[in-house]
Parts: sequence; structure tokens; C-alpha cells
Amino acid sequence: MATAIFYGSSTGNTEDIANRISEHLGNLDVYDISNQGLDPIKDYDKLIIGLSTWGDGDLQSDFEDIWSDFEEYDFSDKTIALFGLGDQDGYEDEFVNALGTMYKVLKAKGATIIGFTSIEGFEYNESTAEIGNQFCGLVIDEDNQNDLSDERISSWISDIRSEIL
Repeated sequence: MATAIFYGSSTGNTEDIANRISEHLGNLDVYDISNQGLDPIKDYDKLIIGLSTWGDGDLQSDFEDIWSDFEEYDFSDKTIALFGLGDQDGYEDEFVNALGTMYKVLKAKGATIIGFTSIEGFEYNESTAEIGNQFCGLVIDEDNQNDLSDERISSWISDIRSEIL
């Protein structure tokens, strides 16, 4: 079994980050869930899942469309690293909350979650993705800190490489 990246993207930013992560890890398989859904997940024991937060902390629409199926999936044999995109200036009270929602469901469904990152360098009021003074995955703010994205991706990949490949 291998590793693959699954993402949902409305504006293309999450897709771009998914592809950049794939390149750093040796060109992993990358799936847009709006096209493939959840079916390919069964073929991988290690996953990287990415999504953005919309509105008042909502899931990205591709994940909303399959969320009931996602909540029923058994992730107990999966190692998963998460990444989320958000806007800390425009949505400081629900910054990357979709990442927190994803984490809670995956944890409840038995997944082993890796790749927590520091909250340092971000300015926000609240986030459900903050677990024990860390984010439950890689956090990217392409709207306000796109100049830090490459560095954050590289650092995160260094941390998870041995566990995700």
C-alpha cells in the first residue's frame, strides 16, 4: 500500500498546495474528491487530506457533498496527515475550523493523525483546529501569508516524511 493526497478545492489554492506537497514527497497520487469521491481511499493505508474553511467555519463544498459518507468510513487502519487553508484576517473567529472538524471525525473513526504544527506566526481569535496549543495539521494562509507557504510546507514534510511514506 502507498500514500495518496485527497483534497477539495473551490478556488484552486488547496489544489495548488496538494500538488506542491506531492512534488516534495516524490509525486504522490493526488485525487480531487469532487471527481473521484472516497472510493480510491481504500487503496491506500496512508493519506494526506486537505481542505479549506469557508464562511463561518464551514467545510469546503466538495467535502460537504460527501460528508455523510465520510463520517461513516472506517479509518482505523489509516495514518493520516492533514492540511488546511484559511484566512486569519477575514475569519479570525473560525480560522481553519474545517480542519478541526475533519480531525474530530477522523480521530473518532480510528485514524492515526500525524503532522501537528505550531500555532506561532498566526494571528486569530479562535480555531477548532487548535488542539493542545498546536494545529492538528499543516495550516496555510494563502490570502495573507503566501510568502510563508513554501517554508511551512517544507518544514511539515520534514516532520512527517518518515511516517507518511
